[in-house]
Amino acid sequence: QVNLVESGGGLVQPGGSLRLACAASGRIFSIYPMGWYRQAPGKQRELVASITSTGSTNYADSVKGRFTISRGDAKNTVNLQMNSLKPEDTAIYYCYLDQTVTTGLKYWGQGTQVTVSA
Repeated sequence: QVNLVESGGGLVQPGGSLRLACAASGRIFSIYPMGWYRQAPGKQRELVASITSTGSTNYADSVKGRFTISRGDAKNTVNLQMNSLKPEDTAIYYCYLDQTVTTGLKYWGQGTQVTVSA
């Protein structure tokens, strides 16, 4: 079993910044792809950013140049630095760890609310 715990969400004004963090724990014996999805009210969940086990990154077009995903110092931790936030970034952000290659499973965090509003 793998558990993911997210932190760092909150309320911020447009143009502000937030940093999300996600830490995975449990039966993890390697470094796995991780990333962040988000879901706004009435919308489908969308991929925001991802990072492979070797450090390659991928971003949604809507956040390129504003968000940065990175690995933390501990194994299987990931951060999302969000700058120049816009009201349309308001959503619940979910961290995931992709273990499909070895176990066929993808694990999710509980979600953290990000609200961008004046």
